[in-house]
Amino acid sequence: MVIQVVTLFPEILAPMLTTSMLRRAQTVAGVEIRLVPLRPFGIGIHHQTDDYPFGGGPGMLLRADVVVPAVEWAMMHHKAVARVIWTSPQGKPLDQALCRTLAQEDHLIIIAGHYEGIDERALEILGGSEVSIGDYVLTGGELPALVLVDAITRLQTGVLGAQGGALTDTFEDGSGGLEGPQYTRPEQYRQWRVPPILLSGNHQAIQAWQRAMSAERTTTRRPDLLDAKRIDDAD
Repeated sequence: MVIQVVTLFPEILAPMLTTSMLRRAQTVAGVEIRLVPLRPFGIGIHHQTDDYPFGGGPGMLLRADVVVPAVEWAMMHHKAVARVIWTSPQGKPLDQALCRTLAQEDHLIIIAGHYEGIDERALEILGGSEVSIGDYVLTGGELPALVLVDAITRLQTGVLGAQGGALTDTFEDGSGGLEGPQYTRPEQYRQWRVPPILLSGNHQAIQAWQRAMSAERTTTRRPDLLDAKRIDDAD
């Protein structure tokens, strides 16, 4: 899998790509992550990448005649046809189902927006899908791009050592609910003890307790997920 991130600020993303699971994805799972800087495609001697919007309004827009050549250059540097993703507050909300879909692609190009956005003609020329990581405002699209890269690469075979653990993560186990509380050694820390049921060795009772705790936590913390969670009478 090849992921290319087109960005005005590659220095924001570069350090994270050499750390933890993103590093492992590239060294063990064969994922290739490339950063494509926008500045070399800028206009004139100052390599201008943005300009004022026609019709007025605050802020600046990334120019279409900068973004389009950069993405087309990225498309030519891998044989597989690229799926283009734009980080945008107007896009489809990112969820685990979309992450699993994107993880099946051979070639992704993620375009990190900046300033007040990107000239609409770039989206019309290049096509692709807009993706949002939430209803809040960030300075630019670099952090959303990094979220996408992390969420996609961790699903590649060989990236996570404990694959079973990944399958039981919140939003990954298919239940639609939150994961319940978890504990490790020591059995007692200060006045807090591990729930006795987890030390009982009764796996059926432990699983029932875990489902009940998941149902309780989902109800109290994320009731909006209840319609998606399979909570039965026993829970």
